[in-house]
Amino acid sequence: QVQLVESGGGLVQAGGSLRLSCAASGDIFGINTMGWYRQAPGKQRELVASIGRGGSTNYADFVKGRFTISRDNAKNTVSLQMNSLKPEDTAVYYCYTNRYRPTGWADYWGQGTQVTVSS
Repeated sequence: QVQLVESGGGLVQAGGSLRLSCAASGDIFGINTMGWYRQAPGKQRELVASIGRGGSTNYADFVKGRFTISRDNAKNTVSLQMNSLKPEDTAVYYCYTNRYRPTGWADYWGQGTQVTVSS
């Protein structure tokens, strides 16, 4: 089993910055993509950004130019630098990773960290 623990959420004013971090532990051999999703009240969980083991990145249009994702394969961590935050970025942010198993792809999620952006 893979455990993901997030840190770095909090309250910030619009235009400010936050950095989220996530550490993977446990049976982490073979973890593949790492990334961040978010879920605002009354909305579906949505992809924010992801990064492959080789460093290829994918961003949602609504964060391009403002957020930067990075990972450290040696430490099994992924981070999300969030700049120019907007009130609409308010959500619970979840760390994510996946791994291929004999039975297919397995997804793993962190417990979530709250990000609140005040106007």
